[in-house]
Amino acid sequence: MKVIGLTGGIGSGKSSVLKIFKKIGISTYNADKSAKKLINSDKKIIHSIKQIFGEDIYNENKLNSKLVSKIVFNDNKKLNSLNSIIHPAVAKEFDNFCFKHKHERYIVKEAAIIFETKTENLFDKIIYVRAPREIRIDRVIQRDKLSRDDILIRMQNQISETKIIDKCDFIIDNINFTELEEKVLEVHNTLIKLN
Repeated sequence: MKVIGLTGGIGSGKSSVLKIFKKIGISTYNADKSAKKLINSDKKIIHSIKQIFGEDIYNENKLNSKLVSKIVFNDNKKLNSLNSIIHPAVAKEFDNFCFKHKHERYIVKEAAIIFETKTENLFDKIIYVRAPREIRIDRVIQRDKLSRDDILIRMQNQISETKIIDKCDFIIDNINFTELEEKVLEVHNTLIKLN
């Protein structure tokens, strides 16, 4: 089984690409969704997060993720502490996912920070999803109801596209959905030919 990484900047449309892979019958894993589930259900993780951010960071057993985002995108030390709690737990869950799907030709793992975490060597191939900056900003405003300034701060915290694009095996431009499906199918057809 090959493990394919799917990455791209905030608002590029990684989740849309992942949905298309799922629709065509490929097993997919979303690291962000997994992390969100774990931070609201795993007692050990909840305890560790409360130690960093205080008891009030949870409201009725649900993490105030908007507040956490605001804090960590302005405080690298807290961001690193949070990542050191969440990433090992997500990695363990992904290992279980891989074991469950080991007889498949390939699986796709969506992870926003493959290069930031220096985990690119864990993937057989990497797909990079990109879109023009203003389209990405508009998408995130619509999706997350964030201010333009908050989105720009998040974009600045991600590695520049120019630094990583040459390290990716496939580039998918995500501007309109009809073309997106065709592009994903092209990548799929190439991936199934790999030994």
